[in-house]
Amino acid sequence: MSVARSIDPDQVGFDPARLARIDEHFGRYVDAGQLAGWQVVVTRRGEVAHASTYGLRDVEAGRPVQPDTLWRIYSMTKPVTSVAAMMLWEEGRFELTDEISRWLPEFADLRVYSKGSTLKPYTVPAIEPIRVWHLLTHTAGLTYGFMQTSVVDGLYRAAGYDLYPPADVDLATACRAFGELPLLFQPGTAWGYSVATDVLGRLVEVVSGQSLDAFFADRIFRPLGMTDTHWWVDGDAADRLAALYAPDPRTGRAFRYDKLGALAYEKPAFRSGGGGLISSAADYHRFTQMLLRGGELDGARLLGPRTVRFMTRNHLPGGQDLGTLSTGGFAETTLDGIGFGLGFAVVQDPIPSRVPSSVGEYYWGGVASTAFWVDPVEEITALLFTQLLPSSTYPLRPQLRQLVYSALVD
Repeated sequence: MSVARSIDPDQVGFDPARLARIDEHFGRYVDAGQLAGWQVVVTRRGEVAHASTYGLRDVEAGRPVQPDTLWRIYSMTKPVTSVAAMMLWEEGRFELTDEISRWLPEFADLRVYSKGSTLKPYTVPAIEPIRVWHLLTHTAGLTYGFMQTSVVDGLYRAAGYDLYPPADVDLATACRAFGELPLLFQPGTAWGYSVATDVLGRLVEVVSGQSLDAFFADRIFRPLGMTDTHWWVDGDAADRLAALYAPDPRTGRAFRYDKLGALAYEKPAFRSGGGGLISSAADYHRFTQMLLRGGELDGARLLGPRTVRFMTRNHLPGGQDLGTLSTGGFAETTLDGIGFGLGFAVVQDPIPSRVPSSVGEYYWGGVASTAFWVDPVEEITALLFTQLLPSSTYPLRPQLRQLVYSALVD
């Protein structure tokens, strides 16, 4: 399945010549060897106003990016897991204020890092339990081993949890390990990007009685017609998957990064709710359209519209932004003027970022430079797919925003 332009841009308020600047601008990255290839989709009022591809999905094999190319979306998995959790919340299966130890006892009696080194950390008891809303907002005190900014993420790496968990570790085993490690901060007092959404995925499993992949397939992918979104690829799908690249530190040119890229061809033991999915532009387009339409698409309703509005408000304590609450070491989004909802970053004030957007716009991205946003004010969705680690290499995301919003002329 692929996605193509469905309307003339000027019919939904875009200047076609200005939208064409998207292809010209990002084409220069490919021509300079900084990106292998990319795909962009921009919609307004439910119509695709711009859909383009450029470059190669596999430089070494000479295969071009095509409309049905598959991409590792990494942390763009997080909004899917958050939607899954809120579907269960709508059924009354839990409250957002519930302690997660009710279902995941490994998160009872937690300790919080206070001082010391990775060899001799000193911890204190947690004075607040981790609650469901802490997982959805990354305020639980968990972290990622690959952050490399604190003693606690050093402890994660020492336990074998870096960008990926140890081989053959499943989600349940990983969560037991996370529960044994100290928290970075007291729950609810700061914002720290973390394995919280993996833990949320485990909560979905325990509460629903299904594995995370089965829940996604039955309750999200099948109803939305997301036929190309999976945890790994094989057969014909393997030929459609874009190769993974990273910048050469000497030249800046993209080089193939098979050490991580090859993992997409293997069935994983660890179904990561925080970063495990492979998808297509057409599939993720349907997911974002469901969100823009208030939880429904083509007769399939996943969430109520008030739930989507609730999820996409700022839930950070005291209405603060990420610039105030973040523990640092995070480069995937501008922090000042940005709040965080239940699974999404939310624009509170676009001025600090110096990039146009609407108050209430929500978004996220993946570590291989994929990104999306949903603007309910202008009724815009935008998708960017490429495969370059890390996402902070080039300012692709703010550049796409300035190109899209400067093309809006109604």
